[in-house]
Amino acid sequence: MPKRKAASTAAATATAIPATENPPAPAPAPKRQRKSANPNKDSQIIDGAQALRASPDASPEESFPVKSAKASAKTDAPQFLDEDAPEEADEEEIQAALSRPPPVNSDYLPLPWKGRIGYACLCTYLRFSNPPVFSSRTCRIASILENRHPLKNPDEPPHATKNRPDKDKPADVARGQAYVESLGLANARDIIKMIRWNDRYGIKFMRLSSEMFPFASHEEYGYNLKFASQVLAEAGELAGKLGHRLTTHPGQFTQLGSPRKSVIDNAIRDLQYHAELLDLLKLPPQQDRDAVMILHMGGMFGDKGETLDRFRENYKNLDANIKKRLVLENDDVIWSVHDLLPICEELNIPMVLDYHHHNIIFDADKIREGTKDIMDLYPRILATWKRKNITPKMHYSEPTPAAITGRQRRKHSPRVATLPPCPPDMDLMIEAKDKEQAVFELMRIFKLPGYDLFNDILPHVRNDDNKALDGPKRKPKKGQEPEPDPERVPDDEVGMGGPEGRVYWPPSMEDWLRPVKRVVVKSEDKEGATSKKSATPKKAKAKVEAEEDDTAVKVEAEVGRGAKPVVTKAAKKTAAKKAKEAPKNAAPKAAKKVEETPDLTEESEDLSDLSASPDTPPPKPKRGKAAKGKGASQRPARGKRVSYVEVEDDVV
Repeated sequence: MPKRKAASTAAATATAIPATENPPAPAPAPKRQRKSANPNKDSQIIDGAQALRASPDASPEESFPVKSAKASAKTDAPQFLDEDAPEEADEEEIQAALSRPPPVNSDYLPLPWKGRIGYACLCTYLRFSNPPVFSSRTCRIASILENRHPLKNPDEPPHATKNRPDKDKPADVARGQAYVESLGLANARDIIKMIRWNDRYGIKFMRLSSEMFPFASHEEYGYNLKFASQVLAEAGELAGKLGHRLTTHPGQFTQLGSPRKSVIDNAIRDLQYHAELLDLLKLPPQQDRDAVMILHMGGMFGDKGETLDRFRENYKNLDANIKKRLVLENDDVIWSVHDLLPICEELNIPMVLDYHHHNIIFDADKIREGTKDIMDLYPRILATWKRKNITPKMHYSEPTPAAITGRQRRKHSPRVATLPPCPPDMDLMIEAKDKEQAVFELMRIFKLPGYDLFNDILPHVRNDDNKALDGPKRKPKKGQEPEPDPERVPDDEVGMGGPEGRVYWPPSMEDWLRPVKRVVVKSEDKEGATSKKSATPKKAKAKVEAEEDDTAVKVEAEVGRGAKPVVTKAAKKTAAKKAKEAPKNAAPKAAKKVEETPDLTEESEDLSDLSASPDTPPPKPKRGKAAKGKGASQRPARGKRVSYVEVEDDVV
């Protein structure tokens, strides 16, 4: 049981037991039990969404069970989610990980570099540009069904709140299909911009997002990609012209070794979708062969031999355009290089070596952890590519620094610190959280081709978009001439980094890509604390006048109680202002009233109260014109000060 959960459970138990009783000793944490992965033996195992994770591109939320919000709310201890924190592990796992032999790494560096280095799916700089550029816009099935209904105002563009689909109107399947196809077209168009951006900064290798066309391989809501053939052909033409390599990586649930027919059917549809996507790019012959689909073997389902037999049978039934693109990759859960290399050689399937996965899952009887011993298998691995005349590729990533156990080490670090000992002409995919920035980091460390094409970004500043021009313009102040509008950035140059190529952000400084957060500070958070935002002159003047009026009223009250009149500067200023604003004919009358006003002190008022009988009810205050008599005060009625200090009796 994780420590945080154990602590919260113990706290809840302690609060439920009366204070007079001794609380029972907490039960020992149960050991982690590994369930069988064979659905024929264990009814709790569900193939598909709950299968063992084998894809490096899957998010941690998809990879492991996450406690629901309802369950988390029951714990007394506060729950915090730190995406950079390692996953909790018990002591047995930690001790086993610490006792493993140290890795044996090679000191060879593939320099001078002659290959291509790429990243997967998303460019962080373009994702936060204005407008954003990315190829993974998606939706829910509920959104497809909702958009089958026409808009409330068909003449206006759709809006999240002001102009939504009207469910009271009849639905049309074609209208919902047009909605999801519009997302796919927007994703495909942004591929062109991403290829141009990569080429400007020396990156010629990229993995396309599998979410480019949402639900295209779905059993019920799936569709073909003919509507996007022209846009995809334009992207492929640009990639072919610039010499870029494009690949795909179907999801972790696309498994050809599953014992369930429904999973196999879903996997085949997904592979057909990816193959159609790559076919429509119309790449030149060599680049078309290099456009591969990386696949994991998936779960073990009880027995590796039986799973491999099912894979062989299902692979033979695949279409030719899928077979020519399919490659297998070792994973970080079950399947090692020694498990997959024989079947790749048998079925003529290229094999992708993932160094990071190899350091977690390997055959300890044949090889040691690290990058040195695996180099002995390079000839066999590279031969699987040369048989099909496909350019080899490898994957490289590193675990997070705090990771200890195998499960913790599966998570990729934001960037990598070195190059693997691969051939210098290899196409190397860097699987890191910071995407293209991890590639830039390697370029700078080893002075790889393209390292001098980019510069550091300015924090929270963008000079490659037209956001300032498209937004509302400020009116010039009185007497000032309006500022000339800056030159508009051409549409082709928006998001491209500007003339200085400021597209690199240092590690952990991803916040620099966004504008500065606007902090709203209250006018007075505490007594004496003022707002950072300066008040307008009109409001400041009104505030000073209000303070002066309040000071004058206090002085007048003190004089009425018999105190020595101390005329302050503020009081003089207020009196002069009132005299100036008052009508001339009202001045003598006001003065007469002041003379006739008796000088009542606080003591006389107290004495008059004491002289009254205790049984006599207090006189009701007069209201309206009747209250305005000879002795009435001209200032507003104010509450009497009440003293709570006890007066000691005189000692006789």
